[in-house]
Amino acid sequence: MNRGAQECVPLFQSLKNEKMYHFKVLMIVFTVCIGVSCTSRGKIHVYADQDNDLCKQLENEGYTLVLCPTAEDAVKKASVGSGVLILAAGYPETTNVLNKEMMEAISQKKLRCYAEFVSSAGNDTLSDKPVELKLQRGVVTSNELGNLLSHYSLLELNRSFVLPTKDRESLLVTAKVVGFERAEFGLDKTPVNPLLFMYSDQLMIATSKLSGFATGRFAPEVLWKELFEYITGWVTDSKKKPIFKKWLTYVCPMYGEKDILPSNARKKSIEKGIEWFFNGNFFLSDETMPEYEKHVQLFPFGPTLPETSKNGDGSLGILEGHASIIRYNGKQDYRYWLRNDVQGEVAFAMMMAGKYLNNPTYINMSGNLMKNAFDIFLNGVRSDESNPNYGLMSWTANYLDEYYQDDNARALLGFILANEHIQNKEFSRKIVECILANYRTSSKQGYRGARSVFAEDITKNGWKYYFDMDYINPHPHFESWIWACYLWLYDKTKYTPLLDKTRTGIATTMEAYPDKWKWTNGIQQERARMILPLAWLVRVEPTEQHKEWLNTVVDDLLKNQITCGAIQEQIGDPSLTWVGIPKTNADYGRRESPLIYRNGDPVSDMLYTTNFAFFALNEAVLLTGNPAHQNALERMSDFLTRIQVYSEKFKDLDGAWFRAFNYKDWSYWADNADNGWGAWCTLTGWIQSWIVGTQVLLDTRTTYWDMTKNSNIGECMDEIVEKMLN
Repeated sequence: MNRGAQECVPLFQSLKNEKMYHFKVLMIVFTVCIGVSCTSRGKIHVYADQDNDLCKQLENEGYTLVLCPTAEDAVKKASVGSGVLILAAGYPETTNVLNKEMMEAISQKKLRCYAEFVSSAGNDTLSDKPVELKLQRGVVTSNELGNLLSHYSLLELNRSFVLPTKDRESLLVTAKVVGFERAEFGLDKTPVNPLLFMYSDQLMIATSKLSGFATGRFAPEVLWKELFEYITGWVTDSKKKPIFKKWLTYVCPMYGEKDILPSNARKKSIEKGIEWFFNGNFFLSDETMPEYEKHVQLFPFGPTLPETSKNGDGSLGILEGHASIIRYNGKQDYRYWLRNDVQGEVAFAMMMAGKYLNNPTYINMSGNLMKNAFDIFLNGVRSDESNPNYGLMSWTANYLDEYYQDDNARALLGFILANEHIQNKEFSRKIVECILANYRTSSKQGYRGARSVFAEDITKNGWKYYFDMDYINPHPHFESWIWACYLWLYDKTKYTPLLDKTRTGIATTMEAYPDKWKWTNGIQQERARMILPLAWLVRVEPTEQHKEWLNTVVDDLLKNQITCGAIQEQIGDPSLTWVGIPKTNADYGRRESPLIYRNGDPVSDMLYTTNFAFFALNEAVLLTGNPAHQNALERMSDFLTRIQVYSEKFKDLDGAWFRAFNYKDWSYWADNADNGWGAWCTLTGWIQSWIVGTQVLLDTRTTYWDMTKNSNIGECMDEIVEKMLN
């Protein structure tokens, strides 16, 4: 397994259990021999916290570290011409002060000193109070740092604290810039702050705690490794730049790209994927409900729940997951929202895992999630049979009068499968009513549009206003999965208007393919979303044209499948998106955005593309009869098994899938411009549930369609049609 952090020998192991933040009264000399002479790597005097990441890294590489109780002592004890590290002990509350005597000693002894989080040097006041980075990233502004760290290369420090410092010639700066691997628009007219610079020939200063790279989860790791190889080589005055054998990390993929997967790897992936819901304490309980109520009114970020928090049983719902906001200590913000789609999707995953793992607790929680969701999202005007909003599910618990059709569709798909095992007749009625509520508020051609619809507008206009409207919107991400719901219900009831509207919607969408398709975060997600309704259309009407449509979209999606199984992201025609890439540095992070800057960037998206493609392709392979499609599905499963998060340090991440994965560097890295759903977000619904549920389907060699084919949900159809459509 590719478990980087496990391979690292902890520094100061004998002091591991002592409650010390940094050594102020001890000087300990560590001599580390790892298959080499203990003097082969050189001696460095260090002032640092007990658990500093850079110290651990250097120890693992065979350096002799002399830990000193104060920064002054490190400079005093260092011999002429030797190296000194003054690291950010007590960060971010405490800065380092290099007094006049220290500065004189550094100069006179010709030391090579790397110092970070320095507020003053001698009589020179460099900075006052630290500030937290928001969207700023590290930008290389020199060609001296290494082959990979070329001018304008980008490094992510997440929500680190930096000391504002006056402009000076720098090796690195922080700035808010557009780009995937480099600052595409440069730094002209863009505010910058020095991050790493040479204060003198003997003193290199960083304005943040760069040495916290593993704890702070800095990325991309390959660039941070090269940066610290450069810094270490400079500090030790090495004639040849050191090359680190390994890199310390606390969050990594479960398996390497070339690792041979165990025979039970998929099952382990399912088990860990379900455990993650509990690792993160995402199921609200009486204990965690106050935190939800505290943060939900904001937009809607809040701190990680404590590991000791109690999970609920699903009856209070489940949170959305992590935002792509990583704090300086590596902890990641939660999204404190209850969404209708997430409740349904997690109900699907819990039911699938409950049956697969023979766990009644999971099955019971699936039912609790459904009941809670129907109580919250079908209340008010949505429960009034005389109101045109009747049957529609609200977007979130704090935006009850706002609807997204696709959110309703994904929630419905989750509820359908979960209820097929629970067999609650009242739930069946609500599912049918919700499908028909969406059906009657879509256009003649079967479209609703990308934007949300509000209850007050539906109340004012009436449902027939939407039902009789001429409107076409070839945008599968927002439109297509409700068609899958219509097809599923048609198959169980033979209510032909559902098939007629779906057939029209799919036909007009395929007529627009590929040149007129609208797209959101990438054109690949639109293909991924279209596969499911096409597959189920073949189920109910297996015409040659319908089969051709399905094969065309699947083949076009898989043209961009990489050998490892990843689906490479692609940007579509810029004129056909309402999102797109930011056009200026100032625009970075203001709205939703792709994970890439240009086609060819080596990134796969588990929030918008691979997750949905995985589920839909499993529904399609039996119908296409194409061995290449089956092989692609298996490779996709292996890829997802490999990139599942492993972390002992951050248990709320262990077993998750992040949105972004860079398959070139085999790391979690991409453009983080998306506002709130960036590269490192997790989603209990959109990402986790569809991956876990589909892994179960593959491992049990079945499909969603087959699992639900004997549904008796149509028993109440005639009555509901009479009530809602006449």
